[in-house]
Amino acid sequence: MINKRLLIKNLLAHNGENSFYDKKLLVDIGSKEGKAKFLKHVCSLSNTNPVSNSYIVIGVEDENNRIVGVDFFDDSKIQNLVNAYLEHPPIVSYENVQFPHLPEDKVVGLVSIRPKNDNSICALRKNIWKYWGGTVFMREGSISKPKVFDIEIKDINSEIVAAIEQNSQNNIELTLDGFHDFILKSRDFNPKYKVFKEYFVLCWAAKPKLVGDKTFYSRVNIQLINEQVKLFYSDLDEVEIQYDDDKFEILEYVQLGLQNKFKYYPLEKVSIQFKDNMHYDIESQLVFQPPQYDQKTLRHYLNHNDSLLKKLTKKLPLNSAEKKELINMSTIYLIAYLNGFENSLEKLEEAKPLLKQIQKKAYERLKDNMRILRKIKYN
Repeated sequence: MINKRLLIKNLLAHNGENSFYDKKLLVDIGSKEGKAKFLKHVCSLSNTNPVSNSYIVIGVEDENNRIVGVDFFDDSKIQNLVNAYLEHPPIVSYENVQFPHLPEDKVVGLVSIRPKNDNSICALRKNIWKYWGGTVFMREGSISKPKVFDIEIKDINSEIVAAIEQNSQNNIELTLDGFHDFILKSRDFNPKYKVFKEYFVLCWAAKPKLVGDKTFYSRVNIQLINEQVKLFYSDLDEVEIQYDDDKFEILEYVQLGLQNKFKYYPLEKVSIQFKDNMHYDIESQLVFQPPQYDQKTLRHYLNHNDSLLKKLTKKLPLNSAEKKELINMSTIYLIAYLNGFENSLEKLEEAKPLLKQIQKKAYERLKDNMRILRKIKYN
């Protein structure tokens, strides 16, 4: 089993970006431009490495390789994006890798692109941003470039990648160090662990809360220590946790509502199945049914939201009541969008940079609501 933290270190030590790995400070797949650039890199790395894995490391400064991290990103449907836009798409996974020096809410993103091994050429299936459907991208050194002529795909990296992955294998010392780090950092949140199949060490920590006859967990942090991968992290949402000797399940809930009348809505069920052959599978199922409101009620809240947004745009002062209402602004736009008010999505995007500057809690709530939208969209 590969220790993903060690793999990232070995990739960064390998003479900068090249034809089998790329590094980014940030990746934004919430915009058309961000999606297009991400797909370009996936396409080019897949074509340049027909028989070996390729990687994109996210959360690293380009000039000096300094690891600064990014927000935890749990979009398990990223493969759906790749399948929608790429012809002959590779298998792509996104993992959140923990580094001890980073804050608790920051990780390094690792995109793994597996080889197709069938000599097919990956290309854009349809137009996106400024790239035309049918475009083929290849890697030239550290640059992804479009190619419009016949391509002969050659294997130039398999031995190098195999050596890097071999040097990144997990061992007892790395597992114990990771376990110790987790327990130490999570001591205020009732840390627990379980060993699955005598090999996989899974740790979790959370703050329990009893609601009726159910126990919900908030401030949840779940890590697979063998790989140094964060499987789940959330400051805001609540989850239910169940497990047996073979499986660990997470049912995530979100709180949504108007005028501070919030209810719990199941969002997604994630099941981690551990196998006897030292492998595991992660399956996710969206179970979300959005709350429904009458149009007149929503219009009332939207009008008030729009007036707040206009004030933020014009940099006008807010009174104390309006400042408190900012935390619910993104939730109102989200509920409105889920109830058929299509332009609420544009307002949500417009509010993003403004809330980031003005109020941290409101911005954190907005990011969480955008994550809900991502999950719904890619399903």
